[in-house]
Amino acid sequence: MSTITIIGAGSWGSGLSLLLADNKHTVKVYDLDHDLIEEINTKHTNEKYLPGAKLPKNITGYHDLHKALLDSEVVVTVVPTKVMRNALKSVNKALDHSVIFVNASKGIEPKTFKRVSEIVYEEIHPDKIKGFVALTGPSHAEEVIQRQLTTITAASDHLELAKKVQVLFNNDEYFRVYTLHDLTGAELGGSLKNIIALAAGIIAGLGYGDNAKAALITRGLAEMRRLAVKVGAKEETLFGLTGIGDLIVTATSLHSRNYQAGLKIGRGKNLKETLASMTMVVEGARSCEAAYQYAKDLNVDMPIVFAVYDVVFNQREPEEVIKELMQRNLKSE
Repeated sequence: MSTITIIGAGSWGSGLSLLLADNKHTVKVYDLDHDLIEEINTKHTNEKYLPGAKLPKNITGYHDLHKALLDSEVVVTVVPTKVMRNALKSVNKALDHSVIFVNASKGIEPKTFKRVSEIVYEEIHPDKIKGFVALTGPSHAEEVIQRQLTTITAASDHLELAKKVQVLFNNDEYFRVYTLHDLTGAELGGSLKNIIALAAGIIAGLGYGDNAKAALITRGLAEMRRLAVKVGAKEETLFGLTGIGDLIVTATSLHSRNYQAGLKIGRGKNLKETLASMTMVVEGARSCEAAYQYAKDLNVDMPIVFAVYDVVFNQREPEEVIKELMQRNLKSE
């Protein structure tokens, strides 16, 4: 069994902590919120992010990062991409040995267009990192914490490393992990699908039905594939768990914070009001900003992503933007 440190005690961090505890690993959870860490250690709950859920007693919370990292073999980052760089800078200072980094967050950094793997290698000293794996796929923390059936992917540029992480996280009862040798495709799929989920919530908020949702998911996947392949991803990756699988679960479920945010926008709230009303980070808005800039720079056609950007950041009326999408020049699929 291994000693594993989770950075971030939000909903997904707590869900993965429970899974790893079920797999008999030593699980250490670090978070800046002292009250939350105290709750995890004394009540074995996380009412803010996972109300009603019970955490195993063999999960220990820390607000001292050095102690949280002591003797760990694997560090799992589960923080929003907005704070990823700062979190990694702190980890780099506190870490005194080499570990495997696993990232379970999904997003692209605006302006730099960096994926999390690239940020990790920029911020962590080479002597402190054995390699990087993205743990990604269709997975709601609310269901994992209830030990409901889930299947995801461990993706890495080094397949042997992905296999090690696969073994650590796989649980024969409820959590199956596949490996994938396409880190670029996995990270971009996990990030871009959040934008389409925002769009799915917007059209639901406007009152559109299943026909529109099916069209949006299908054409949204085409845009995801277009950008990912342009920057070196394998096309087949976008048709797997980290592409269409993650897209379906995020664009159709009320568990999805991105779908919920889109729903609020579709019903008339602006981005600032929407984000203020959410208890969890909405990565889709940040990914949309990055993807919009990225696609413009690379001359990649992404009309749905551009439309979401117009609604979210330019505060255009969704109905007006949808009308423009429907009136584009006719073409073959």
